[in-house]
Amino acid sequence: MSDDEGFDPSSVGETDAPPVAEKPYKLIFEANKCIGAGKCANVSANWEMDLDSGMGKPVSYFFDESELDHNVEAAEVCPAKKDTGVIHVIDRRTNEEIAPDPHGDGTVSVDW
Repeated sequence: MSDDEGFDPSSVGETDAPPVAEKPYKLIFEANKCIGAGKCANVSANWEMDLDSGMGKPVSYFFDESELDHNVEAAEVCPAKKDTGVIHVIDRRTNEEIAPDPHGDGTVSVDW
């Protein structure tokens, strides 16, 4: 369901999330569109390759400022989904997409 139909993609995972003050950033990962290039795991300690599935996967979906840069880099280097990536870094305080942000306006660019 898209945002136009009343579903807010930035709400994904918030039910069991740690407090925003503790972990102000989160990942939304479109795992079904991962192509297994492994670029995320090459640039971020939070990403690893699952040998069984051949896909990348995050160690943690929620993180703080100290882990922001390498998670943003993982999102930006992901070649899946016609180079707009399937890793989305969201600022939970504003619900804006930090990366990859292909629209340039912070709207969450998931493609479900």
